[in-house]
Amino acid sequence: MARIRIPSTVIILFVAVQTGFLLFMYARYSSFMPQPEEKPSQVHILILSSWRSGSSFVGQLFSQHPSVFYLMEPAWHVWVTMYQNSAKVLHMAVRDLVRSVFLCDMSVFDAYMPWKRNLSDLFQWAVSRALCSAPACDSFQRTDITSEMACKTLCGRYPFSKVEEACKTYSHVVIKEVRFFDLKVLYPLLTDPSLNLKIIHLVRDPRAVVKSREQSVKALARDNGIVLSTNGTKVEDSKYKVMQEICRSHVQIYETATLKPPGFLKDRYLMIRFEDLVRDPLSEISEMYKFADLSLTPTLKSWIYNITHGQGPGKKKEAFKITSRDAVSVSQAWRNILSFQKIKKIQEVCKGAINMLGYQLVDSEKEQRDLSLDLVLPRRQNQFSWSSFNPKH
Repeated sequence: MARIRIPSTVIILFVAVQTGFLLFMYARYSSFMPQPEEKPSQVHILILSSWRSGSSFVGQLFSQHPSVFYLMEPAWHVWVTMYQNSAKVLHMAVRDLVRSVFLCDMSVFDAYMPWKRNLSDLFQWAVSRALCSAPACDSFQRTDITSEMACKTLCGRYPFSKVEEACKTYSHVVIKEVRFFDLKVLYPLLTDPSLNLKIIHLVRDPRAVVKSREQSVKALARDNGIVLSTNGTKVEDSKYKVMQEICRSHVQIYETATLKPPGFLKDRYLMIRFEDLVRDPLSEISEMYKFADLSLTPTLKSWIYNITHGQGPGKKKEAFKITSRDAVSVSQAWRNILSFQKIKKIQEVCKGAINMLGYQLVDSEKEQRDLSLDLVLPRRQNQFSWSSFNPKH
């Protein structure tokens, strides 16, 4: 039987063509295969807190960082526009707005603001260093520490389109919000592949919160009505019904995040107590920055020292401002100012939160006034985070 001899060059050519065809088919097939998800380039941080809990101060700690685009309570626009609804009903609209801001899509404000608008139409815009420096405003550099008053004077007339333009140039987008009362409402954001979301949950001794709220009764009346579902009626919280809801929400958020939480919360939730922050600012801020993948700069260290070592507890007219004051004095002021009768009532409505968050109840006016008695209990191992990140505890 005759054998057919095939030249080696033909065999090599055949193998090369076959290999090329297989590579072509693999490339086509793999293009239809699901690709591993890549994290978004930006980091998204939500400072989750309640009114008069030191959240504006914490917001500034992030706002003044040169890598951060920060907005303070953008959901204010939702509540002002839809004030006849309850906080629970508004959760979805607030969540959608927050998601859009994280993605630097500021068209979400079209439903809540005038068509022709400037930077100054955005709630508390001037506390954002990012909106006081390039590219939003040419008056300051990103590395400057900006003040609200100077920013209002120099930057308010820039067009609103600068908000979105600036947002897209930062590695971190940070939002401070007080209008979430249930952590589960945020699950769609935590599982959204377009977001890289982490949550800093800031709490404060409810007795200190009440003392601070008493400086801002009228300013909080509309929000109180939304919390209590009064169909648009403003409310002064003389019976601490709003405080009861706030305390309940802190307990719910903390329990959800720490007692059998879903896997997607791993490394993405951190609890901070305001009292720990003012007692040891640099240590606590370093912890928050590490959690958020930020570094503490020498300029920020100096500013933080100055802002926490001023004189006195602050004046009533400064209730919504970040001024230099003695932060430890601020955190303890309630013990000298509130009556023991008020303290007893607050402890009744917020007992669960006071115990869970690590504060000591007082049983007498003598205990209340005795400042040598520390009512902020030491942090327990892993008490405030469900995260592999926990450098100090």
